[in-house]
Amino acid sequence: MSRRIVSPPVEAFSKLRQPLTAGERAVFEMFDRNLPIEWEIYVQPHMNGLRPDFVLLNPKVGIGVFEVKDWDLDVMRYSVEDDGGGIPVLVAQRDGKHFSMQRENPVIKVRLYKRSIYELYCPRLETNNGFAAITAGVIFPYAATQRVRDLMKHFLSHEEVEEYAKYHPVSGMAEVRSAKVRAVFPEAFRPGSRIMTEALAQDLRGWLVEPDFAATQREPLILDHNQKNLVITWPTSGYRRIKGPAGSGKSLVLAARAAHRANQGKSVLIVTFNITLWHYLKDLVVRGLKKSSNIELIRFDHFHNFCKRACYEAGFNGRYDSLFEDYLKLKDKRQKDYLFRVAIPRLAEEALESGNVEPFDTIMVDEGQDHEPKWWNIIRKALKEGGEMLLVADATQDVYGTGKAWTEEAMHGMGFSRGRWAQLKTSYRLPPIAKNYARNFAERFLPPLTADLPDDGQTDLTLENCSLRWVQCPEEKGAEVCVSELMLLMRQTGTKGLANADITYLTDDTKVGEKVIAHLSDRNIRAISTFNQSVMERRREKMGFYMGSERIKATTLHSFKGWESRLLVVYVSQFRTDESKALVYAALTRLKRSPDGSWLTVVCATPELAAFGRTWPDYHERGHDVVLFHAVAK
Repeated sequence: MSRRIVSPPVEAFSKLRQPLTAGERAVFEMFDRNLPIEWEIYVQPHMNGLRPDFVLLNPKVGIGVFEVKDWDLDVMRYSVEDDGGGIPVLVAQRDGKHFSMQRENPVIKVRLYKRSIYELYCPRLETNNGFAAITAGVIFPYAATQRVRDLMKHFLSHEEVEEYAKYHPVSGMAEVRSAKVRAVFPEAFRPGSRIMTEALAQDLRGWLVEPDFAATQREPLILDHNQKNLVITWPTSGYRRIKGPAGSGKSLVLAARAAHRANQGKSVLIVTFNITLWHYLKDLVVRGLKKSSNIELIRFDHFHNFCKRACYEAGFNGRYDSLFEDYLKLKDKRQKDYLFRVAIPRLAEEALESGNVEPFDTIMVDEGQDHEPKWWNIIRKALKEGGEMLLVADATQDVYGTGKAWTEEAMHGMGFSRGRWAQLKTSYRLPPIAKNYARNFAERFLPPLTADLPDDGQTDLTLENCSLRWVQCPEEKGAEVCVSELMLLMRQTGTKGLANADITYLTDDTKVGEKVIAHLSDRNIRAISTFNQSVMERRREKMGFYMGSERIKATTLHSFKGWESRLLVVYVSQFRTDESKALVYAALTRLKRSPDGSWLTVVCATPELAAFGRTWPDYHERGHDVVLFHAVAK
């Protein structure tokens, strides 16, 4: 007996980060029990920057997008007002307070969802009937149908009111309770449509299936014996340092220990150098917490924001603001570096020594090689007496040139006991074949004394599907080729537990990145990016960069260090300095292994790497024309 396609699977509903409401659950059960089996149900899909409650898809019939509202129309008084320009606005009153509900207006939302689907796919059909393939419905499971329709009719055009029962159905309590699916979704029972095709459905699935990162977020943290030992046991000195190659689980151990301490009621500070790494670490930490509220005991910070907070807590905000304003105004790189690396950290140290800054039970520093050793002694001044500290590092990913300063001599007096670092040797993240190429890259291009490479391992390289593709191109073609390769990756989504929201684009050139984002936008494809040329705007973009976004991810090679993805396009245009070489290595090690497959494409505009690229399984010069979607426009 065939089973309906439901994504995420029903058994995962209880673990969703945004649980279904009672009304959404009732609507799902109505659809699941009464729709023909050919209809696929997608719950809260990550749809090109949007999150509708339900999208229904039948490759032979069409698409349905639905917004569900658990509103009780008697709890608040809902009405419609004119905004002064002839536009109706949904408002509500409760306890004497009057406020707008327009942002939650379900008709406005489903109209946006329908338009988004149409703009992505239907124009390629060369027909004006594309809208007819999409039903956009609103469902109120706890309100009388007529009251809902009387309220919502103000937001439907005359044409929509005339045809609401067919393409814009508005349903209420009666339809849901009696499972009148034909009233809720009349088009569901059509035998077929000349507009809808399997190729279109395959494209759309890439925006509808649950992304790999969302499914992973429901899983508990899984550690091997060595990793567990590093989490559960702790040195009597209170200080531990861990090193290991990319993908060996350093951040995993840090996150598990942070969760362990928070579960004990201890306060935790996690310090990174990059702003974007916070979100990745937080996603790991929450998977190890016994109760979600324990996250409140953990503070995530990057080093320079840690300095700012310390200064503000100690009342040094005026002095800090003066230094930061100077930093923004200065043009001379050496002067800016001095403020960034010396003056601001020194002021933070003074603030921490004032006794007016709240200390922590536990302090952890991830990607330690990105920090300067002297900063460690500043950070540890925020530690409570008898507390614990953890340093995690990988000198192979020395993308700022600071890693080589972490010598044993430099670390003397930092609190660590003499002896070897705790070591993680096995890379679990990388597919075996990708691990081999990353290792080969490091052996050819990185300084041998800094290279910390994963064990070779004995894994059969044929067991996992891993696509490694290299496209060599001239620099002026970089953005164009990157867009083509991103579009090519979309052919892998919609199946294998992969969605378009899993696709990640990394670049060492923010101007090329901006061009790529603009090209994607021209195709109505949205991306969350960190390429703004303004320092302050880019900082804000980084604060909002997280894998849980419904959009394609696009950022710099620096900002994605520590992260992972199954679908990667990496653009490389610089390969002269040790730091740029370490950055390429870091990018090559971001690929996440999976039994269902992983895909890494390098678009390279630097000739120094062409010979290395030719050793890859799938090598191309310049790039080529590609069909952007599964369907070929006639």
